[in-house]
Order: sequence, then structure tokens, then C-alpha cells
Amino acid sequence: MLAKTPDPLDVMAGARIRIFRTQCGMTQGELAGKIGVAFQQVQKYEKGINRVGASRLSRIATVLRISIGDLFESAGDKPAYQKSPFRLLEDRNALRVLMAFSRISDPCMRRAIARLIESVAELRPAAKSSSKSSSTPRPASFKRLAPRRKSIATKAVAAIPMHP
Repeated sequence: MLAKTPDPLDVMAGARIRIFRTQCGMTQGELAGKIGVAFQQVQKYEKGINRVGASRLSRIATVLRISIGDLFESAGDKPAYQKSPFRLLEDRNALRVLMAFSRISDPCMRRAIARLIESVAELRPAAKSSSKSSSTPRPASFKRLAPRRKSIATKAVAAIPMHP
């Protein structure tokens, strides 16, 4: 028997449930308790493994104080989800970074953090080598980004308030 792959629409709706739940500061267990299921069921909904029935979808939307339509792409197109920024927020750490970033009011710091994240994302992990000196070529952008990355990190660390 072949394993069923989750439908992209179910995955998208589940990802949005996670986004709105996290935005409300609610755990999977809290949401589960309010809609009458086990937290494992909420996990399956959020991953798109299990489909959410209409009445349960209505309860989830009510608990999260959103409309049912907020859980779906406005275009209703499955392929559009692959290009959607909501797909990027499926990773809980991405949402954490975005929420923390939104609390930063200094525009210079926001730009510095964005550049730092972009430069880190451009680096590729080095190939494992038995010797300390590696002949693995660095990405072309490494030389250009290395000095800037240090200054961005220095600015970011310097801006962090230190509590005695």
C-alpha cells in the first residue's frame, strides 16, 4: 500500500493554523483543549497530515479569532502556495525570527540584522575534512561578505543592552 502524500491545500491550511495560533501566543495543547481534540491531532492538522473537517475548521477559526477564509489563499490555487510567503513561515523558527524582528524599532538595526541573516544564508556548510586546513573552495560571495558580516555582527552585539 502506497503512503498518501498530504494535499498542498491541507498543508497550506495547516501552516496558517500554526501561524495564527503562534501569533495568538497559544500552544498546540491549548488550541486542542479549546476545540476538543488531543494536541497530537493539532500537530497533524498543522503538518497537513490530517484534513480538518468543516465544523472543526469553524471552531479553530473562532478560537483564533479569524475567519475561515483567512486559512486559505485568496486565489484558491494550489500551485500558488509554493510561491506564497506563508510557506516560508511553516518553520516555527522563521516565525520566531520575524516576530522578534518586528519588535525592533531602529531602522539601522533592522537593516543590519537583515544583512546578517542574508550573509549567513549565503554561506554553505564546509565539507568535513580530516585535516584542519581545507582546500574546499568558498562561495564566490564569501570574500565580499566576510568583512561586512563582522561589522554587522559587531553592530548587532553592541546594540544589545547589557544588564548587570
